[in-house]
Amino acid sequence: MTATQISIRSLNYSDLPQVIAVERRSFPTPWSLAMFVLEFSKPSSVCLAAIEAGKLAGYLICARYDRVWHLMNIAVDPDARRRGHGHRLLEALLDRVGPEESYTLEVRTSNAPAIALYERFGFRPAGTRPRYYQDTGEDAMIMWRTAEMTSTSGAAG
Repeated sequence: MTATQISIRSLNYSDLPQVIAVERRSFPTPWSLAMFVLEFSKPSSVCLAAIEAGKLAGYLICARYDRVWHLMNIAVDPDARRRGHGHRLLEALLDRVGPEESYTLEVRTSNAPAIALYERFGFRPAGTRPRYYQDTGEDAMIMWRTAEMTSTSGAAG
């Protein structure tokens, strides 16, 4: 991480142009504007922005389903990676929602940096979704983080 100041705040609708730009630079099949608007409109969603030098450098979208929080989308602009944005976003999510809550996510099996980050926060593999990503046919690793898992592992949060 560099000494650059990173702040975390809630995403706003006015952030959407920057969010869409980061999304398109980060994923081969980006979310549409409508998908982001839908998640922003849910009262149970937590939508966070990582700001560096006054610019949106990354974001996180997490939604509650029943008693589980689903990390729907997290991205850091390719030019801002490896500076702690993803770490700070996940840290802020756990601070806002609570480390005792249960969380799940899907991640490309080839995305070793993301998997390592999630593991540092106590997420553990729990299976795969074959051919989950339509753009490449790649499998998704399903990961879970529960209070029971983190109380024995000493994970961040």
